[in-house]
Amino acid sequence: MDDQALTRLLHDREVKPNGIRDVFDLADALLDRSSVQQALARLDRPTLAVLAAASAGTLDDIDDPTQRLQRLHGLALLDAEPEAPATAPLVYDSVNEQLDSWPSLGLPSRDDLISGSAPAALESVSTTDRRFIDRAAADHAFGATTAVAELLAALELQPARELHRGGMSLPDAKRLAASAGVELDAVPAVRRIAENAQLAQLAGGLWSAAPLAAEWADRATAARWTHLASAWLDRLPPELREVLVERLHAVWGEGFADYVDWFFPAGGDRMRERVSEHLADAERLGITASGAPSTAGMHLLRGEPAEAEAAMAELFPGEVEKVYLQHDLTIVSPGPLAPAIDARLRRIADVESRSLASSYRVTRQSLTRALGGGETAESLRRFLASISLTGIPQPLDYLIGETSSRYGALRVGAIDPSAATPGTADASARSYVRSDDTGLLGTVAVDQELSAIALEPVGPHRLISRFPVEVVLWSLHDARYPVVAEDAEGRTIEIERPRTRQPAPEPTDPVAALLTRLRDTRTVEPEETGQAWIARQLEQAVKARTIVDVTVTLPNGSEAVYRVEPTGLAGGRVRGRDAKADIERTLPLSHISAVTPLP
Repeated sequence: MDDQALTRLLHDREVKPNGIRDVFDLADALLDRSSVQQALARLDRPTLAVLAAASAGTLDDIDDPTQRLQRLHGLALLDAEPEAPATAPLVYDSVNEQLDSWPSLGLPSRDDLISGSAPAALESVSTTDRRFIDRAAADHAFGATTAVAELLAALELQPARELHRGGMSLPDAKRLAASAGVELDAVPAVRRIAENAQLAQLAGGLWSAAPLAAEWADRATAARWTHLASAWLDRLPPELREVLVERLHAVWGEGFADYVDWFFPAGGDRMRERVSEHLADAERLGITASGAPSTAGMHLLRGEPAEAEAAMAELFPGEVEKVYLQHDLTIVSPGPLAPAIDARLRRIADVESRSLASSYRVTRQSLTRALGGGETAESLRRFLASISLTGIPQPLDYLIGETSSRYGALRVGAIDPSAATPGTADASARSYVRSDDTGLLGTVAVDQELSAIALEPVGPHRLISRFPVEVVLWSLHDARYPVVAEDAEGRTIEIERPRTRQPAPEPTDPVAALLTRLRDTRTVEPEETGQAWIARQLEQAVKARTIVDVTVTLPNGSEAVYRVEPTGLAGGRVRGRDAKADIERTLPLSHISAVTPLP
C-alpha cells in the first residue's frame, strides 16, 4: 500500500497516532475489534453484503463486487492472498469475529446482510407538489444565501470568539444572529454552511471571514447559492449521495430515516446525526423543501451545477439597480440589489434590515467612512443620483455637504524620531494630531474615550502620541471625529484599518507526521525488523496467554522447536512454560528465528 492509500486508510479508519510507535502498533490498531466495529458502522449494506459473502466464501452469488471489494481492501478489512483468485479475498480474523458477534448486538447476521430486503418504497412526489416544493425551496435558498452573506459581513467587521469548550460565545452569537436575520439557535448552522464553503474560518480562537469571501460576495445571488450548495454536495458521503440520487423523486421523511437505518445497519446514533445534519442543511439551502428534493436539488445531486443554478435563478426575486432615498436618511431597496451596487452602498450607509426589501441608513459616521475610503462629496452625490428613484432628498444632500466640509478637520501624521530634536516631546512620540480648529483639538485632548492613546498637547494646534499613526487614526475615527491621515508633505493619504480576515491557517495533519515516523522505522536493517516482529509476536502471546511454537537456532546450526506459553519478555530474553516438558524455559531472542501461533 503506497503512502497515498495509507493516508486515506488512516483518515477513513480515524486512527489516532498517539501510542503508535511502529508498523506493528499500526497493525494492532487496525485489527482491534473496537476499531473494526467503528469501520463497519460506516459501511452501507451492499458493501457489508460483499464482506459477508467474502467471509462465507459465497462471492459468486454477488453481482459485480469488484468496486466494493476495493473499498473494503482500502479500509484494511480484507486482503487477497497472492496465489488466490480475485474472487477469494481473505477476511481478517478480527473482522470475522466482529461479524460473528453482530446478532448478539442486535445487528444483522451474514445471511441477513446478503439476503435482507429493503423497507417499503418512499412516497413519490407529484407534479403539482413539485411546483410548491420548488417555490418553498427558492425561499429557503434565498434566505440562507442572504444569511451567510450578512454573517460574513459581520465577521469582516468584527471576528467572533470560539469558546474553549466549543461553540461561539453568546454575545458574538447574538450579534451574528441579528446581522444575519436568523434565530439565535440557527447561527451554528449558518456558520457551518459558510465554513464548509470555505467562506468562514477559525484561527487563533476567532471566527473570521476567509479570503474567498470577498470574491464570493461579488457574485450574483444564484451563483452564491450554487457555491454553497456545491460545498454541501462535496461533503456528502459518497454512499449517502448514492442513496439520495436513487430517490430523487421521493419524499425524504420518516420513511427515509427508516431506510437509512436499514442501509447503514451498524451506523447507530452517529450515522443518524450525520444524516440528520446533512438533510437539515439541504432543507436550509433549498436543495429540499418539506423533505422532498427541489428541481434545483435534483440537478445538483445528478452533478449538474449549471442546470441547478439556472433552475434556482428562475425562482429567485430579480436583482434591482434602483433604490428609494428617503427624507429620514434611510435608503430602501425594492428588491435584492445587484452585488456591485450593494457593496458600494454598504461603504456609504449602514445596513438596517436585510430581506427582499433591504434598508440602509446614512449617518455622519458612515459618510466619514466613505470619505476616508476615497469618496468625495461629488462622487457621493453622483452615485446616489444614479441609483435613486426619488432624487436626493434635501436632508441627505445637506448631510453630505456638512460632513465633507468638516472631513479632515483633524489630520494625523507620523513623527520621524530621527528628525526630532533630542530632549523634546517629539523625540519620544510616534504620531501627531493637528488642526486649525483649536476648540475641536481641545475637545479631543480631554476626551476620556481617547485616554488609551495618551494624547499630549504641545501647542494650540498640535497633539502628540507615543502610538503609531494607524492606531491614533482609527481611534479618532471610531470616536466619530472628522479625521484623515496625511504624509510628511501634508497630502491626504489612505491608511487601511488592519483587516480582520486572516489567511486560512495551514492545516496540520497528524496522520502525515505518523507516516513520516513509520517511514523512518522502515529504514532500519531487515534483520532488526525481523527481530522486532518476533518480539511483537511474543508480546502478544504474553498478553493473550496463548501457546506458540518457538523455533530456536542452536549453537551447532540446527534448529529446535519449543511449544511454550510465554510469561515474560525482558532483557533480550523470553521466559515461558514448556507445554510438553512442563518446565520453565528462558530463551534468548537473538537465537529465535520464528514464532508460530497454534491453529
